Order: sequence, then C-alpha cells, then structure tokens
Amino acid sequence: MVCFNFNKMKTKKTLIGLGLGQIISLLSTFIAFTASEIARKGINAPTTQSFMGYLSLAIVYGGIMLYRRPAIKVKWYNYLLLAFVDVEANFLVVKAFQNTSMTSIMLLDCWAIPCVLILTRVFLKTKYRMMKISGVVICFLGVVMVVFSDVHSGDRAGNGVNRGSNPVKGDLLVLAGATLYAVCNVSEEFLVKNADMIELLAFLGIFGAIVGAVQISILERGVLKATHWPTEAILLYLGLAPALFLYYSLVAVLIQTNGATMFNLSLLTSDMWAVLIRIFAYHEKVDWLYYLAFATTAIGLIIYSTKEKDQEEQRDGEVASEQRKKVLDAEDGESLRDSLIGAPT
Repeated sequence: MVCFNFNKMKTKKTLIGLGLGQIISLLSTFIAFTASEIARKGINAPTTQSFMGYLSLAIVYGGIMLYRRPAIKVKWYNYLLLAFVDVEANFLVVKAFQNTSMTSIMLLDCWAIPCVLILTRVFLKTKYRMMKISGVVICFLGVVMVVFSDVHSGDRAGNGVNRGSNPVKGDLLVLAGATLYAVCNVSEEFLVKNADMIELLAFLGIFGAIVGAVQISILERGVLKATHWPTEAILLYLGLAPALFLYYSLVAVLIQTNGATMFNLSLLTSDMWAVLIRIFAYHEKVDWLYYLAFATTAIGLIIYSTKEKDQEEQRDGEVASEQRKKVLDAEDGESLRDSLIGAPT
C-alpha cells in the first residue's frame, strides 16, 4: 500500500514544481491550439512553425554563453543529434494536426511516458517496481482507447472541427513524434543534471535552428512561396516564438529541480485544457471515449508518478552519478592515457 505523506508534499521545492508544471501545461496547450489553428487556415509548414522558437533559444542562451565563455562540458555532436530528433518530433506532431484532432494529439502524447520508462531502463539502467509497470500498462490502455475512438469517428462527424481526412494517420504520426519526444526527454534529463542548463538550451537552439532551416529549404520552401498567409495566421505564428522559448526554458528548469516525473505528470493537465478548448472555443461535443481515455490515462500516470520509497530516489541519483562519471571518463580518457604514456618510468 502506498501512503500519501502530505507533510512531505508541503515543501517549497514541490510547490514550485507544481506551479512551474501548470505554467508548462498551459504553454503546451497554447502551442497545440495555435498549431491547430494554423493548420485550419490551410498552411502546411510544420518545421516553419517551430523555427522561431529554436532561433530565440539560440539568440538568448547563445548570447549568455558568449558572455560567460564557459568550457563546453559535452561534445557538440551530442547536441546536434538531440536537436535533430527534437526538430523531427515537432515536425511529426505539427503534421498530425492536419489529420486528427487536437484532443487526440494531446492525449496520445502520453505515449512518451512508457517510452521514457523503457529508455531509462535500457540506457540509464533504472529499475522499476511493479507499481510503475502497472502504471505503464494502464496508460497504454488509455492510448488504445483514443485510437479506437478515432477509428470509429463517424459518430463525431459534422461537429465543426477540421479533424483532417485521415485521423488514424494523424494518430500514428503523434505516436511516432511522442516516441522521439521520449528520446529527447531522457537525453535532456541527463544533460541538464550532469552538464549545464544554459549550454543545453543554447546548443539545442543553435542546432535546432540550423536543422530547421535546412529542412525548410528542402521541404517547405515551395509551400511558403505558394501559400498566402492570412493576418491571423501570421499573428499566431509570431506568438509561437515566445511560447516555445518559455516552454523549453521552463521544462529545463523543472526537469533539473523536480525531475522528469513531475514534468510528465504536469503535462497531464494539458489534456484537460485541450478538452475545455474544444468544448468552449469550437462549440462541439466531445466523444465519451475521450473522457474514458483521459480518466484511464490519468490513473496510469498517477500510478507511474507515485514514488514508493526513498530508495528509488537514491537509486536514480546513483545511476545519474554513474552515467556522469562515464561521460567524464570518456572525454578525459584520451588526455589521461597520453599523460600515463609520457610519464617517466
């Protein structure tokens, strides 16, 4: 049995984490809502929508790095790979807005959580108890319900929302994007705790902007030239830049102070905001399976987020320390070997 310790929860760190988590949740909902509205305007430029966010990260945090001139703690190509995966994850999810509803996308993003569990188990050697595994299974059932409700979308046809011509394709795009998000989350958690947050955000912005610019020139240049952007779409696009900047910045802070569990649990409420937007902004009915899927996913996420004992936190700390030691050994190994070879015998 899991005992809830209210006194333990009433700590400054936890309350700050809850506050940051809700701000991130609202930002996530705003970003999804804006991307959905741009798709409704008929603009098919997924990479373009996230480009300004990366550029703002590069300018702000890159400027801070130039001012401080710190020693780079992680090889640059690691950040390049991270940025590439993040750009493609954003591309897939934004692309999905042209095929399925915003509510489905927000709920299917929960697929990133079991993926995070698997990746941390394989690469960070984190061990999970039965309660964590049960949470993953329940969360997966919620994802299945969302897909099932989109397959049987005939009952929701004519509600007024541009759901796209192929909701099943959209769901698959979101699942692929969520998997890539999981790779990013695990990588960012390790880097932000063992390297430097400013360095992470600066290189993520720099390489994200570079990868995005190349992808725009290859895939979206013709679309941008041929597409007439309404004034509303331009304003929405410009609003994405500060929202993405704040989102990435606060996510890094939350992961550094409270961990990925608090981050994943906070994103759960974005699904509720998405449902409210769909009801009040779009004036339409929401299929009952969405509510059941939301409740099921919520139960799974709560079970997943529950810490059974303090030993788990200690074990996670030991794993992080071990992984950091491996990175430092790999980077300093060559110079150490040269010193030993050149030492007098």
